[in-house]
Amino acid sequence: MKRVQGTGRTYPLGASFLNGGVNFCLFSRLATSVELLLFDHVDDDDPESIELTDLANHSGHYWHVWLEGIEPGQLYGYRVHGPYVPEKGLYYDGSKVLLDPYAQSVCRPQKYCRAMAAEYGVDNVGHSFLGAVVDHKGFDWEETSPIARPLSETVIYEMHVKGFTANPNSGVDPERRGTYLGVIDKIPYLKELGVTAIELMPIHQFDPQDVPPNSPANYWGYSPINFFAPHSDYAVDKSPLGPVNEFRQMVRALHKAGIEVYLDVVYNHTAEGGADGPILSFKGLDNDTYYILDQHDQFTNYSGCGNTFNANHSVVRRMIRHSLRYWVQQMHVDGFRFDLASVLSRDESGSPMASPPILWSIDTDPVLAQTKIIAEAWDAAGLYQVGNFIGDRWQEWNGKYRDDVRAFIKGDKGKISAITNRLIGSPDVYLHHNSSPHRSINFVTAHDGFTLHDLVSYNDKHNEANGECNRDGDNHNNSWNCGVEGPTDDAEINALRQRQMKNFITVLLCSFGTPMINMGDEVARSQRGNNNAYCQDNELSWFDWDDVAKNADLLRFTQSMIRLRLLNAGLNQQLNQSLAEMLNSANLEWHGTELHQPDWSEHSRSIALKMKAPHSDETIYFAINAYHQPLSFALPQVEDSHWYRVVDTSLPSPDDYVELGYAPALTVERYQLQARSVLLLWARKGSDNS
Repeated sequence: MKRVQGTGRTYPLGASFLNGGVNFCLFSRLATSVELLLFDHVDDDDPESIELTDLANHSGHYWHVWLEGIEPGQLYGYRVHGPYVPEKGLYYDGSKVLLDPYAQSVCRPQKYCRAMAAEYGVDNVGHSFLGAVVDHKGFDWEETSPIARPLSETVIYEMHVKGFTANPNSGVDPERRGTYLGVIDKIPYLKELGVTAIELMPIHQFDPQDVPPNSPANYWGYSPINFFAPHSDYAVDKSPLGPVNEFRQMVRALHKAGIEVYLDVVYNHTAEGGADGPILSFKGLDNDTYYILDQHDQFTNYSGCGNTFNANHSVVRRMIRHSLRYWVQQMHVDGFRFDLASVLSRDESGSPMASPPILWSIDTDPVLAQTKIIAEAWDAAGLYQVGNFIGDRWQEWNGKYRDDVRAFIKGDKGKISAITNRLIGSPDVYLHHNSSPHRSINFVTAHDGFTLHDLVSYNDKHNEANGECNRDGDNHNNSWNCGVEGPTDDAEINALRQRQMKNFITVLLCSFGTPMINMGDEVARSQRGNNNAYCQDNELSWFDWDDVAKNADLLRFTQSMIRLRLLNAGLNQQLNQSLAEMLNSANLEWHGTELHQPDWSEHSRSIALKMKAPHSDETIYFAINAYHQPLSFALPQVEDSHWYRVVDTSLPSPDDYVELGYAPALTVERYQLQARSVLLLWARKGSDNS
């Protein structure tokens, strides 16, 4: 039966319900003809083909058609014909079934084959990704919405959707392990931990076959093929609408629990690789629009992944903004972390721009006004913009914080000036911006690199399992194994490692800025020295739920520090102050082992800080001894109060952290702080700690 069809409209792009049918619209600048393919099921290799005519269905650079009788979940793709001239950067290949860049759901057939998509002239019908038509009407958000929590009340937890619950010991039902619904099952754990936001590693649909030849799998997902669809492998329901519905269920449940949801988004490259890569979507639609090409019309590689997305081209910039708005308006996410965000500051020739249009448009977009926007402010080609990223609203992953805190805590010399800056919001990096103290996203570990346990257990990376002969991963980790490489039965070394982990957690949660914790660090999750587990979709990378009981003391300590951070005025900086205003009002006093005599020498491995919280009667004293011997610290006076010892990381649990109402009062004038330990004292004017 012939379908009733109409000319269609040039906007909106993608597949949209309109007047009792669906409008399909696609951008392709140099296409000579376009076919819309409709599939009965994901493995269908004989789809219905609808030819879009140049006269009726082609306006400018847009191809469009309206079809009656299309239902939600309808699978579709395109064949786009045009010049195939790789030496000129053109990759039109009418034998390929292409994915709509605006598809809001994506399905992958069992016979999907990346290699077929890379071979010119080979028909890959039945072996390609397909889009699905989505109707967002009818989903009940149950009065939930994006939370818009102030950064001053935020603790971020970076996690992987699959890795969080995939382990058989997770206690999650087998069919829900490693899925959006599995995350829902573990919300009580997140609540008990105390984090207020989760930052999900990439959940945009990615290509699981995009891995180096000898690597086991694509686990992390930093190879998107679409920026609107949630990754279908993380859904229990693999039907065309299943991933969309289950992602929304997850967000709704997290919001009910008061937990924000941030997405790690990869707008700097795609899974299509370079000249030898597959033609999946963008490359076959308009390669020289979607990618930055060099003067010879070949792919540039500022991302380190074979291509560079042309984010400041007007068409691509519009799509990125549409994607971000979609995830906020239709999927209710609260924020975004932009992978290799400095790539987005490059123009169409690859040169860095002073005022990149895409970054300013995100910064000033009214739909995103209450959305967190976080930059990984560097790229793979050496552009490093930490402290100099554009805009007024962007927060930054502070790589300098990670490096300097690691170096100081492990006892490196020459780091005293750096650690003092990192503790108080990195004014050497951010003060010139007149920015919020929360511009700095502070972290010690993240998905990329050692876990916290491995940071104190390995001097060197051990990435042999990745299939690249241990060549991959960073060789410079600022790690220290505390005396033995890897696991040991030595009780003293294990105790030191435990103390070092507590030191890092304490410093992180007592620093000005917004803290981020890596999944599993609170229970000493290990990757056995692998610092680049991008391809380890197995128990090496997954959260080991046996660690919750095994490392209960560290979990308790982390929970307590998060709670202290969120409840204590001295650690919970106000959002309406600039960093300069906050530092001026905090009455900071730097001390050493003697009052008012901090050791600023190159060999210094200790520092103490007294701070009176603005607009509060609370005073905090914070001391770090990264030296290999105990040090005696003179304690400053506090008005009409005593010092109460809340944290001493050298003490065994539960004395390492004592709640404010039960913390012991100190009557001494000096405190003997053990080697490689951190101390936190608290006082409130007129308080007897009762």
